[in-house]
Amino acid sequence: MTQNYKEPTLIKGGKAVDDRGSLGFVNDFLVNGFKRFYTVENHEQGFIRAWHGHMKESKAIIAIKGSILVGAVQMTDTKNPDKSVSVSRYVLSSDTPSVLVVPAGFANGFKTLSKDAIVLFLSSSTLEESQGDDFRFPFDYWNPWTIEPR
Repeated sequence: MTQNYKEPTLIKGGKAVDDRGSLGFVNDFLVNGFKRFYTVENHEQGFIRAWHGHMKESKAIIAIKGSILVGAVQMTDTKNPDKSVSVSRYVLSSDTPSVLVVPAGFANGFKTLSKDAIVLFLSSSTLEESQGDDFRFPFDYWNPWTIEPR
């Protein structure tokens, strides 16, 4: 069974580099409990795929190539969620291995920050289980997609 997360949780990993190449890892992430995976690539940098939520299904999100901005927000209602709920933002990059776990009851979405981004999703539900637990909202229902200048 997937770990019992109540909030979106970023699990950081590391990278070892030597004369043979590099090895990325996230040793504190337990993979058991996930039933399927899929990858997503956008055709262009800056494209947003959002919002997709589940009340029973949990997801794990990994940037396996490039970088992405991920938003996660608790769904207060599956038909008309509260737009004022705070959205958590995470930058995931294949340069710094990490896994973002989005528990059941949350919607998520992402924006590609690099042209070559590839995102791996792990799901705690089969496709059939997921189809009855699928809630979608427009990409700008919550809008955390602005890049913050620093």
